[in-house]
Amino acid sequence: METQSIKNRFGIIGNSPALNHALNTAAQVSGTDLSVLITGESGVGKEVFSMIIHALSPRKHNSFIAVNCGAIPEGTIDSELFGHEKGSFTGAVDSRKGYFETVNGGTIFLDEIGEMPIGTQARLLRVLETGEFIRVGSSKVQKTDVRVIAATNRDLLESAQQGRFREDLYYRLSTVPIRVPALRDRREDIPLLFRKFAGDFAERYKTQSVQLDAMAQQALVNYPWPGNVRELKNIAEQVSVLSPDKHITADALQRFLPQHNAPSRGLALVAPSGGAATAPGTYTDFKSERDILYKIIFDLKKDMNDLKQMIFDVAHHQGYTPAEPGTQSTILPIYTDADHVQTPVTYTQATPSSTPILLDPSANRHEEVEETLFLADREKEYIMKALRKHKSRRRDAAAELGISERTLYRKIKEYDIDE
Repeated sequence: METQSIKNRFGIIGNSPALNHALNTAAQVSGTDLSVLITGESGVGKEVFSMIIHALSPRKHNSFIAVNCGAIPEGTIDSELFGHEKGSFTGAVDSRKGYFETVNGGTIFLDEIGEMPIGTQARLLRVLETGEFIRVGSSKVQKTDVRVIAATNRDLLESAQQGRFREDLYYRLSTVPIRVPALRDRREDIPLLFRKFAGDFAERYKTQSVQLDAMAQQALVNYPWPGNVRELKNIAEQVSVLSPDKHITADALQRFLPQHNAPSRGLALVAPSGGAATAPGTYTDFKSERDILYKIIFDLKKDMNDLKQMIFDVAHHQGYTPAEPGTQSTILPIYTDADHVQTPVTYTQATPSSTPILLDPSANRHEEVEETLFLADREKEYIMKALRKHKSRRRDAAAELGISERTLYRKIKEYDIDE
């Protein structure tokens, strides 16, 4: 089928070379049973390409199902995909067929394949290689004839190198890779898409279609569109419904476009009262609160190192030579009481493998300054505390930690925590 016919049939707008290449590849591979991996950012329309491949394939009269792997809990995804036997786990009151059994002869679209657990990946690999699967709680091998189309917005090779995705599964899935271009890579299509969406919303809401002037069109094209086609459609709907004037200028359009002056798409920390706004590369460049927390911890460690360096510099300026690693201590005059009497405090420079200790002879005590701030150690410690507190009840421990039960399970395996 010609590219233009595909566009007309599935309502695809655009003429960019990258989009046409992706559509041509989808049309060519549709007549085969090869596995296809569709990559691209969120909002570019990857699921539409899976439906195109199915609709143009010999399986078009059989079932098609789209499964979001990231939306299914880790403890139930095997049952959803491959089925289970009665009594195989708590709550399994009856036997159940999985998607690979019910869609036999059709096509399964596995969206967000990068979120699939490692154990489930091994089961999927067997289906792709032999067409065989086993229900949860069963020992009987069953056969299925299902075409698998997968999609992801991640770099699966990088995930494979980090141990989060099976490399053999990646190469098995990506027999034919299709990359759907981001909207910012097909800017010539943006005015066409906006016009199409505006016309659809005008018909839906029984109003006049909005029209952009030349400057407004240019502003639309220059916007980075981090949400891709999905975001463009939302903006078109907002303008169609909320704008009192149907002739849109650049200034009027700017009221509907989020500000993206910095590359950040995540959370921002508000500057303290009287403080300067955060610059690019600081806390505004992170996608979650945990990333911000990590940044704060790293900055804290840097501040500690700067403080140590300042102490060395002051000591050297006042004629005291800091001790070399492994040598005897240096006496620094430190004000320690209300009368400003200088009490000698000993600073011991530790060896690289130990921890610096401040010794106060008058009090005969020491204070350890923590040098290592490894996030993995802290995370493991918190997980172990939460599990002990809730007597290894993972659901309660996950709630205590503010993470999902699936994430907690993965962390337990990652840190080899003995429950």
